[in-house]
Amino acid sequence: MTASRSDSVGGPEQRSGAWGIDRPIGVAVLGMGNVGTEVVRILREHAEDLRSRVGAPVVLRGVAVRNLERDRGLPADLLTTDAEALVARPDVDLVVEVMGGIDPARGLILAALNAGKSVISANKALLADYTGELAAAAELNRADLYFEAAVAGAIPVVRPLIQSLSGDRVNKVVGIVNGTTNFILSAMDETGADYGITLKEATRLGYAEADPTADVEGYDAASKAAILASLAFHTRVTAADVYREGISKITSEDLETASALDCTVKLLAICERIPGNPPAAEGGKDRISVRVYPALIPRKHPLAAVNGAFNAVVVEAENAGRLMFYGQGAGGAPTASAVLGDLVMAARNKFYGGRAPGESVYAELPIAPIGDTPARYHVNLQVEDVPGVLAKVAGEFAHHGVSISTVRQAGHGEGARLVVVTHHALESALADTVAALAEMESVTSVTSVLRLEGTEE
Repeated sequence: MTASRSDSVGGPEQRSGAWGIDRPIGVAVLGMGNVGTEVVRILREHAEDLRSRVGAPVVLRGVAVRNLERDRGLPADLLTTDAEALVARPDVDLVVEVMGGIDPARGLILAALNAGKSVISANKALLADYTGELAAAAELNRADLYFEAAVAGAIPVVRPLIQSLSGDRVNKVVGIVNGTTNFILSAMDETGADYGITLKEATRLGYAEADPTADVEGYDAASKAAILASLAFHTRVTAADVYREGISKITSEDLETASALDCTVKLLAICERIPGNPPAAEGGKDRISVRVYPALIPRKHPLAAVNGAFNAVVVEAENAGRLMFYGQGAGGAPTASAVLGDLVMAARNKFYGGRAPGESVYAELPIAPIGDTPARYHVNLQVEDVPGVLAKVAGEFAHHGVSISTVRQAGHGEGARLVVVTHHALESALADTVAALAEMESVTSVTSVLRLEGTEE
């Protein structure tokens, strides 16, 4: 069934004084899950406000759904299963894609852009890998591509990177961008429960999907990191360029040892500029490191206080300094808020004949492999409780050029452990050290290796 009714959510279909198209702005919504339902609700309930903000009526032309049998609280002639026909309608000017997945979303977005229709998307997986293709289609056809909702729900971080900081030099973006993993790690820290127990609780409360792999193994955060890095460093980055580790191996013991250091554990998305050697001013070229992994951060760090399903992103710029964006990173209404913000911008551009800034990838900075990335490390070792073991372990760190900051023994006898915190070292040097430690007779096992982020050192 194809939508055929023009249901004006912005009042009478008339306006004047525009430099762009001289008719109401027609909107098609693709998908009516949690986010799509809230987008449609806001469009209908705040019609007059939207009209005033845009300068013209905003008209919901139709909503593409998979199943027409469900009661969605909308007139039947607004619903359709033919998304392609809805996108192709001549009275549709903006397409809101909140269906998720790669296909058919990719084809539908390309069809819209190639027809000169602007697109608002919340699809981080698609944008992480296909932003270049989609941005090229938008540029060729003088359409807009907006995706504020793809990174951190209601938190406005995409537009500040594109516009507010466009005259500055961003050196680092680090954030908590996945609510599921943050809920789990926060619960582990607060209750002392292990990963499996907190995952079950997250699932029961609706914070985790039935199959939580995309969240707990870091895939979702990696897609968002790729988008953030592309914007921050004017370099095209895909999810495949992001080093990724999830939280499924984090134990309550890791949280205990973190607490002893006055730290907690968070899954961080880190996008960082690594200065060239020689520096860029002398003809060298900076590189960028983009990575997602669970890391220790001091409790005094602003990200340590971000708990539950909330998200936060910290941007460090050369002149603006440190900026922090905090709020609800998921959920139907918060994400819809970001979608509607983009929709108003795109609709204004249609009405006045303007355009949003296009993709900026002029820098083309090379991406550093994880082995070339410096960090501090927290290494937890199960060892034999015998004289000389500490000296042997310290010697192995020194042999591979990894400087030790602190070392602490926990337990005695068969439960003896050494907790080593290093100074900054390359990932490759630390990996060689851990491999050598695992072969030592006096080391029973290397139980965990976590990075330590957010320190002044």
